[in-house]
Parts: sequence; structure tokens; C-alpha cells
Amino acid sequence: MKKTLFSLAALSLCMVACQTKQSDEKPIGKPEVAVENGRFTPEVMWSLGVMSEYAVSPDGSQVLFTLRYTDMEQNKNNAELYLMGVDGDEAIRLTTTAQSEFNPVWMDDNTVMFCRGTEILSMNLSTKKESKVAKCERGFEGFKLAPDGKSLVYISTIPVERPEHLNKLYAGLDKTTGRINEGLMYRHWDNWVDEIPHIYYVTLTNGKADMDKAVDILNGEPYESPMRPWGGTEQYNYSPDSKNIAYTCRKKTGYDYAHSTNSDIYIYNIESGVTHNISEGIMGYDQNPVFSHDGKMIAWESMERDGYEADKLRLMVMDLESGEKVDLTSEFDYGVSNICWSKDDKELAAVVMYRGTLEIFAFNRESKAIRQISKGVHDINGFQLNGDNIIASQVSMQYPATLYAYNLNDSVSDGRKVSSFNDDLLSQVRMGKVEPYWIKTVDGKDMLTWIIYPYDYDSTKTYPALLFCEGGPQSIVSQFWSTRWNFEVMSGAGYFVIAPNRRGVPGFGMEWLEEISGDYGGLCMQDYMSATDWAAANIPQIDKDRIGACGASFGGFSIYWLAGHNHDVKGYNDGRRFKVFLAHNGMFNFEQQYLETEEMWFENWELGGPYWERDKNPQINKSFANSPHLFVDKWNTPICVIHSEFDFRIVASQGMAAYNAAQLRHIPSRYLYFPDETHWVLKPQNSLLWHRNFIDWFDQWLKK
Repeated sequence: MKKTLFSLAALSLCMVACQTKQSDEKPIGKPEVAVENGRFTPEVMWSLGVMSEYAVSPDGSQVLFTLRYTDMEQNKNNAELYLMGVDGDEAIRLTTTAQSEFNPVWMDDNTVMFCRGTEILSMNLSTKKESKVAKCERGFEGFKLAPDGKSLVYISTIPVERPEHLNKLYAGLDKTTGRINEGLMYRHWDNWVDEIPHIYYVTLTNGKADMDKAVDILNGEPYESPMRPWGGTEQYNYSPDSKNIAYTCRKKTGYDYAHSTNSDIYIYNIESGVTHNISEGIMGYDQNPVFSHDGKMIAWESMERDGYEADKLRLMVMDLESGEKVDLTSEFDYGVSNICWSKDDKELAAVVMYRGTLEIFAFNRESKAIRQISKGVHDINGFQLNGDNIIASQVSMQYPATLYAYNLNDSVSDGRKVSSFNDDLLSQVRMGKVEPYWIKTVDGKDMLTWIIYPYDYDSTKTYPALLFCEGGPQSIVSQFWSTRWNFEVMSGAGYFVIAPNRRGVPGFGMEWLEEISGDYGGLCMQDYMSATDWAAANIPQIDKDRIGACGASFGGFSIYWLAGHNHDVKGYNDGRRFKVFLAHNGMFNFEQQYLETEEMWFENWELGGPYWERDKNPQINKSFANSPHLFVDKWNTPICVIHSEFDFRIVASQGMAAYNAAQLRHIPSRYLYFPDETHWVLKPQNSLLWHRNFIDWFDQWLKK
């Protein structure tokens, strides 16, 4: 099941939390932390500041950003606004409230705007005085200010109304919790579809929005814009003259929505109210439109095939006068995101998943030349372009989101570090070193595998190791930083980590990416085994008889599948490559999964179709024959199962079934269940329990 960057999930949590004002809460600030023995623990991880959003000032000299800290006792976090110079000056805190601020925007060089609760506010940076710009009882999910400063476009929601023939059944039953549905996509990822997001346009007069005159640019249509679950303000943009709004929308509902990824780019004319589709005929995801500075062109991310959510994100550019479309990545085997135009509109810069890291590339619109701007052991999760100057949000396995500076004219640069808000805490820990290895697969191909060393590494000693199985399945094992799967927490617990970019991950060309669909029990599983065997044979400090494996989502499926194929392995004590497993929110029974999930396009593409058509299609038969529940009779290894109730992508019954199977087989097993979490574990105390359980479970079987 595809994931997105953790920062998006965390930001969503922040926005939901800040829509309800709680006056008795106290602001949460930066904690005072002393690290014991240099060990990076889950508690230390949760003490770090998390930068989620940022905006560069119009003159390019300052950066406005949000920084979130967590209070474990309150079991919540809070984001505040900070300001710093792009030269790396010490950050100044602008707000101190019990509610989170989000969506920072510059109005001019001395005025900023942001969301708090159900309001959009502005602040004069000289006086720190706040003024209310807009208020919406349903709350704001984000907004953008027009280039001329005379209007803004915001995201809010409209309720999904019951059809009258069902609504009459609820007469007089205001306390019932029952839900009646007669179509598909009634829930999505982690929410019941009771409301959908829409984009609204509203003018500003003297810095105030007349919300009574706000215009729903979808005119009440029953479609999402931005698209759930990940879409935000990146899915729409103003034209430079502030007269048009380009937006992303998949104009489908119910059965059609559940089976299709065919979204389009629409342009809405503010004066006439007329909308037209500029990507009609392109059958996959089209999203995130960006106008050129002269307003004559528009670029967006475009997938070619309907139903394939992991198809290559092409860089599509359209001449708005002629209607001609050009794919600037037609000869480039990697996808793009975070598109920005150069100031002369001759180049477009974008983030590219490239051979194990996320980097900035530039694409020449005229010559079609492509060049790499950044290069390093890092991920660039996003960037903003101001003239030729680039301010990027950058992470690695060894540090969370940090601001770095680049230049559009750079060539394979490692950038310049700008922000330092976590330096004092990070300086107290000893991170395990990270090394890349290119190893041979069973079919002779090269696979990038990251090896993370224990934090207290001593070459004269041996250590246990953990194989990390990535989710997605089309998600790269890059230099990501996460508060769930954090490799340095595993290192701090005294483990080597083996993290292969197995078949099916992006960043290594389309052939590598597409070798997983319809073959979940094939080469991708062999890649896990190859990486483990290579590490056991070539790193003498890894004790090959103390290796465990862990993963979530598709990685959780991988654990269940490996559990059924962990016998009669040559070269390992008692024939078991792995001595213990941990699976989080994984697929266990494919037939069960096919009918429990909501995004049918995913199941149909990845498995080939419904299991009742297996006789018509050999691919379907092959897919369902690799369902992990069919191999439970071969299970012989301790396993911990974790699942959450509000994971609608892979529902909790999958984890319960896997745990029950282990119990019935008298296999040592443990079940950690969260009644209030989703596909991720986001609540602070739940996360600490998750991590403590993770370490305790592996220590029990690999260290005693």
C-alpha cells in the first residue's frame, strides 16, 4: 500500500487537532533534553523539533517556517511560527499559542499570513500584531494568496448528503451511529467519507475576506479537489495575472472513483466562472499544475496509465495558446515532483527519486537537456525557488527536516546548511554510520542496499541485525527520516539494519519498478533474501544466527510471506534465515484484502483482478497463490503482529487473523493493537509504546 512522506501525515494530524480550540491547554515549547550515553532512543527522537512547512520571503532574504514540538505527558504536539534569515541567522519565534499555526504565506516583505484553528490571520513582522483575515466554521485546510494580493483561494469541506430515500430512515434517530451505504468509496485510508474538500475563491478588501461572497469553484459538484487522501495546496495555483486558477480534480464518485486514477487539470476563469479541462485524454493521474511566470505555459505531473498509481510522474508542459503538450521526461527513466519554473521560464526544476536518494534536477524546455543540481547522502523532500536561489527541506537517515540552500546553476552540489534548531540535541547523540552497497540479485542485477551500523559499533564484536522490508510497494528506500521506521532508533538499540531497495521501488528505472506488480512472491522476495545473505556473508560483525525482519504495509505482507518460507535455508542454524519477525498493518489474506480495501484500482493493478476470475486470467491465479495465509503450515518463527483499527487500507482483521494463526500453531507471538490509530501510529504516547514494544520484542529473541 503506497505511503507518502511522514510530514504530510503529521501535518494532517496537526490541522485536524487545531480546528478545535481548547483554552485550558498550554503552549508546547522546546524541551530540555540530556542524552544518556549518546544513545538515540525513541524518547530522544520525539524531543526533536519537526519542521513541516516553510515559505521564502518575496525578496529572498528570510524564511518563515513552522516548528512542531511534542509534550509526551499531554500526548499532543504543537506547531509555532518561526522566522530566520536565509544566511542561517538564529530563528526567532513569532507565535506562542496552545493552537498550532500552519500554512505560512508571505503577503509582502513585512507581513505574513497563516492558519490557526478556524481562522486565517496576518501578522505585521515589525509590531507582531495579528489581524483576522478570514474565518470559516468548517475550518481551513490551507490557502494561497493571489499574485496581486487582492484575493485568496482556500480549501474547506462540504458535507456529503445522504440521498433522500436513505435520509428518511433516520427520522427521529438523532443518536443512532448506524451507517447505510449503497455505493463504493464510502471510506478512504483513515476516514469515513462524510465530507469532501473543495476550493473556494474570495476577494480581499483592505486585507479582509468577505466570506459571504466566497465562491466554490467546483460549484457544488460532488468531487474532491484537492484529492484525498494526500492532496493539499500544491494541487492548485493562480495564474500570474491572478485571473485564472488551475486545479486538480478526479471528477468521479462511487464505483468509478474506486476503480480509477484518472484525474485531470482544470482551469477556472474567475471573471466568467467557466472551467475547461486541459489534460483530457491523458488517462492516469494529472496533478499539481504550475503556471510559467509569463502565463503562457503550464506544467504539471502526469501519469500515462489509468489504475496504476505508481506509474512514472512525467513532466508535462503545455503551451496555453496552441494547446501543444510536451513531455520533458520522455527520454528520462525517473519521475518528478515539486515542479518550479526558472525566472526566465527556460528551465523547470523538480525533485527526482534517483538511485536511492531524492535530488533536484533541472529540465531545459527548449533543448530537452537534463542536469542534476544536488547530490548527496540525503533526501530533498521539497524546495522553493526564488530567482536562482533554492531553499530546500532536506533530511537523511541521520537528521530530520533541515533547511539547506542551493542555486539553480549548481552542479551535483551537496548544498549549504541553513537551519540549526535541532543541532544542540543531535550533537549529544552518536548516530550509527550509513553505508551504501550495490549487491547482486539472483538474476545478476545490481541492487542498492543501505547498511546502518549500531551506534556503539566495535569491529571486534558481533551484533544482531534487522532486515527492513519497505512498504508501498512502490516506495523507495531512500535517505528518509521517520518517527515510525527510524533506522537510527534501531541503531541506538544495538542493531545493524539491512535496508534493500528491492524490486518494485522507484528511483532505479521503470523496468525495476514494474517487476513487482503481479509477482509479490517472486523476485522482490528473493531480493530480501539476497540482501540478508550478502550482509551475513560479507559483514563479519553481523551474527548470522541473530537476524530478524520487520516491515509495514507491503512490508508487513513481506514478513508474513517470509514467515512461510523460512525453513530449510542452507548456511543458517536450524535452517532458519530469520529468528524473529515483526509485521505492522500487513496484508495476510489476499482474498480477504481484495474485498476489504477501498482503492480497487490498486488491487486490480497489483493482483490482476478479483480472485473469482482466476480461471480466466493466469496472472490472477499466480497472485492469489502467493497469499501468506496459504503458508501458515510452514510457520516456525516467533512473530509480533501490530495493527490499527482506523487503517481502512488494510483493515485490522488482517492482523488479527495472522496473530490468531500463530497462536493456533503454538508459535510464540504477540499482538499490539491500537483502537485509535490509522495506517500510521501518530499519537505520541502510542508511538512510544510502539517503539518500546519493537525493541523489547527483538531484544527478547535476538539478545537473550
